Amino acid sequence: MFYMIVVLALVTYILFSIIRIFNNKPFSHKYLLHGTTIEVIWTILPAVLLVFIAFPSFILLYLADEVINPSMTIKAIGYQ
Repeated sequence: MFYMIVVLALVTYILFSIIRIFNNKPFSHKYLLHGTTIEVIWTILPAVLLVFIAFPSFILLYLADEVINPSMTIKAIGYQ
């Protein structure tokens, strides 16, 4: 939840700052059609951020999965 709030605050800040900057100016920029660098950045950066958020969760998931001495086991069989 903390990471979600941080990302939400960052995106909201960026959105409002862009709206404030380009409010009364014409929106024609020389890099508007040829922005491959920024497209790569805003595609790779969220993916890396999600990996860093998910990595501690995977560690906790695998630590919680191992049961050393179970007191009872259940075998469930289902037929389709």
